[in-house]
Amino acid sequence: MKNKWILQVFVISFLLSAIFSGFSSYLSDLNLVILIMVLLLVISIGILFDMVGVAVLTAKEAPFHARNSKKMKEASSCIYLLKNSTKVSSICNDIVGDICGIISGSLGATLSLFLSLKTNMSLLIATILVTSFISGLTVGGKAYFKVIATKQSDAIVLIAGKILHIFKK
Repeated sequence: MKNKWILQVFVISFLLSAIFSGFSSYLSDLNLVILIMVLLLVISIGILFDMVGVAVLTAKEAPFHARNSKKMKEASSCIYLLKNSTKVSSICNDIVGDICGIISGSLGATLSLFLSLKTNMSLLIATILVTSFISGLTVGGKAYFKVIATKQSDAIVLIAGKILHIFKK
């Protein structure tokens, strides 16, 4: 059974990476503003999923069972997330988070080259600046939102449960 989960993780990671890598390669032909916006979006997705992964690990089931007994539709989805917290965290933190990190690196390389060519800046300097920006934003954002995830875990799980409930329909 454990081998099946590992295989599923591999397939999901492979497919998501292929899709996002293909998309990021396409972006190399676009302008600077769009490239930066997509880069910020990818970093934000990584931070958001990291926050959800931490929240699912720290939230307690009891409040959601109470909501479920009051016939709150989304509560069952929240309970599902919490009962599968290890897998949900793995998907959010490892699969989505790592893929966003890889894609932001790819977009960063594209952005560095773009900046170097358009501004006559040294490629080394452009790469250092872009890499530092991406790293600082990613690590700082994840650290900031991990604190929020631990303090507001129930609210975050409730939002994630509502979104999951919509997709279950």
